[in-house]
Amino acid sequence: MSELVASVAEKVGLEPEVAEKAIGMMLGFLEREGDSDLAAKMIAAVPGAAELLSAHGGKGDGGFFACLLGNGIMGLGQQLMSLGLGMGQITGLAKEIISVAKQYAGEDIVDQVVASVPGLSQFV
Repeated sequence: MSELVASVAEKVGLEPEVAEKAIGMMLGFLEREGDSDLAAKMIAAVPGAAELLSAHGGKGDGGFFACLLGNGIMGLGQQLMSLGLGMGQITGLAKEIISVAKQYAGEDIVDQVVASVPGLSQFV
């Protein structure tokens, strides 16, 4: 299990399998909705992140409400809720992913990725 998955699972209180899916979804969201070049640099710097993105980072099926809400941050929230995460866990997930990413990719790149995604800064 990667450091990222272990950290998220422990700090957010998720089973490792759920943490893997949730992290992959969040990374896919960052890549799609943010500056894709910066997100790619960030993902490449975090051990195991590219594999999680590849396995779980597709748009996925957020269900009917995700279709109504679109693919933005609300759509991601719906997808994560479909995994059983509550709002507190979603916020914890985002904060932990950002924290680990800053350790590996550096604050400048991660802050630029966050700033490039409308509405994300309120969660991290």
